[in-house]
Amino acid sequence: MSSKASSSRGGESIVADCGRNTSTCGYCKSPTSSSISHGLWTERLTVHDYQALLDRGWRRSGCYLYKPEMAKTCCPSYTIRLRANDFVPSKEQQRVRRRLERFLDGELDLKPRERAEDQDVEVSEPVRKLLGSGKREQNNEVEPVMKDLSEQIDNAVQRCIQSGEFPSNIQIPKSSVKKVLSAKRKKLAEGSEELLYTSNIAFPIVAAIKQTQTSHKGEGSNSAETVSEKLLSEMNKVGEFPGLAVKVCKGHINFFSATQVTSSERDQGESLPSATTTTKSCSTNLQVRKKKLEIHLKRSSFDPEEYELYKRYQLRVHNDEPESISKTSYKRFLVDTPLIEVLPSSDGDDDDENVPPCGFGSYHQQYRVDGRLIAVGVIDILPKCLSSKYLFWDPDFASLSLGNYSALQEIDWVKQNQAHCSALEYYYLGYYIHSCNKMRYKAAYRPSELLCPLRYQWVPFEVAKPLLDKKRYSVLSDFTKASLSPAPQASETLVKSTREREDMEMNNSDEDSDSDSGVNGNDIANILISLNGARLRYKDLLRIINMAVRKQLEPMFISYRKVVGAELSERMVYELQ
Repeated sequence: MSSKASSSRGGESIVADCGRNTSTCGYCKSPTSSSISHGLWTERLTVHDYQALLDRGWRRSGCYLYKPEMAKTCCPSYTIRLRANDFVPSKEQQRVRRRLERFLDGELDLKPRERAEDQDVEVSEPVRKLLGSGKREQNNEVEPVMKDLSEQIDNAVQRCIQSGEFPSNIQIPKSSVKKVLSAKRKKLAEGSEELLYTSNIAFPIVAAIKQTQTSHKGEGSNSAETVSEKLLSEMNKVGEFPGLAVKVCKGHINFFSATQVTSSERDQGESLPSATTTTKSCSTNLQVRKKKLEIHLKRSSFDPEEYELYKRYQLRVHNDEPESISKTSYKRFLVDTPLIEVLPSSDGDDDDENVPPCGFGSYHQQYRVDGRLIAVGVIDILPKCLSSKYLFWDPDFASLSLGNYSALQEIDWVKQNQAHCSALEYYYLGYYIHSCNKMRYKAAYRPSELLCPLRYQWVPFEVAKPLLDKKRYSVLSDFTKASLSPAPQASETLVKSTREREDMEMNNSDEDSDSDSGVNGNDIANILISLNGARLRYKDLLRIINMAVRKQLEPMFISYRKVVGAELSERMVYELQ
């Protein structure tokens, strides 16, 4: 399935029922097929229908939708979400932010042993240069930076000679860039910026021009001020100065520490209006490298650079076998999407109040430091939430806790975009498995809620936790927030009968213990069906099929209605093969 989406604001969802699926479990490592779920395949799914499916415990992997059979599967997976505006970061989450900011400011040296998390991994020289050094090695790094700036100035001088701005027969010494001592900063600085380096190359150029006596321009054209302006203009044509702002003052070319900048821009190609570029630097210390963090939101599509990062992540973090990783499996898992794209209209439609500037659909959020791709978050943006699907990152940056940092950024994104879409207020973290220690971090984003697997009501995590401490599967909505004791006695009976029904129905593939357990033939009458390209309800189909076909179809439709619910069964199109 291609990830190319329709630009339609509506459309219809078309699904094929894959039925029950059993497999070994990657969480508890059970040797038997103890992981049990129900599956759907779809190549067209509206964002509203997927939002409704999320709120019934479904998730997607590419174009495959799956819902754990909670009472039967070995490791029940509870959908977990957080209302973004209620989020209160913990001290540890605040430390994650500060640590990354220190890294960007050049104050934090990520050592190879830290980045590899005690793995015996070689770190390439380009990565070492990007990661840089902290304060302890600052003095050793000043010389290379000044040498690089000198080379850029020399190149600008040569271009001025080639263009005729300077005479071709002058003898000019190599430029010299010097570190500015604190005593001289106020004298040379124009404002309050922190002055780091300076070059007076304009003065020997002026002297050399005068010696040749070949100047063909006016008297003022050979002043140090004019020469330095020409050099700066040439330097700006060919590139940037990461972490530095460059100005001329009284004939000197001065390099200042850049200040923090946040701007919104549209990245060329498939980037979106909400793409952001963030440049961070430290203004209180003389740091050699001021690293720039950029975050770009892009439509889901295959990107070779992202794929290479994904391979490194899977090999070094998850210890996957190289032969198990392919472009096909990567695209099927993280690129292909059935979600129908919804963009704000250009005519100022009132509906745009409920659509963020980037629209709804599937996205890849890229994190870059000084242009290097260090992480990619795979997300879905839906009418009520940002749903986090997967994150892969550069193993050399492991100690920056990029998983936690990206979650904080995504929560911030939801907060910011509520101004455009008031209904978009939740952050979905995927599934939470209480028995899996690796998933415990999700509950640290507070105050979070878990979805009750029986009634599909949201229950505060602090209410659910003691229940899950006792048993893996629990009907969470049987308990109130005010008390951990059971709600009315009828609920206890319901829980008991549910357990009895589970025992009896464990081997019956057409049964499921959820709130629609009373589905019968009459309840499926309005299921919407696609047959040979035509749309019709099941009650209309009954007029043209015989009893044998009816007996074959009816259990399938009953099972389907149970897992998707009455509303979606009548809205989504069930494709008969």
